[in-house]
Amino acid sequence: MNKNELVRAIAEKSGLTLKDAGAAFDGFVKAVTDALKAGDKIQISGFGSYEVKSKAAREGINPKTGDKIKIAASKTPVFKFGKAYKDQF
Repeated sequence: MNKNELVRAIAEKSGLTLKDAGAAFDGFVKAVTDALKAGDKIQISGFGSYEVKSKAAREGINPKTGDKIKIAASKTPVFKFGKAYKDQF
């Protein structure tokens, strides 16, 4: 399912117009992005949670040359499904 198909499904299930469903979806994505950039964790009861995880700097190996390289520290957005949602499957 791509974004357009998801927006159509939201419009059908919520009774919103396609334009309003698209705006609601874009607003949701923007709100989540802004909250994660601010360092907040988002918990949606019964569905899951979004948060940013930090990865420490580490040493790796270049698979092509076999040389050791340094991998810089980074931050990665993560989504974890909640137990109630997982239990549906």
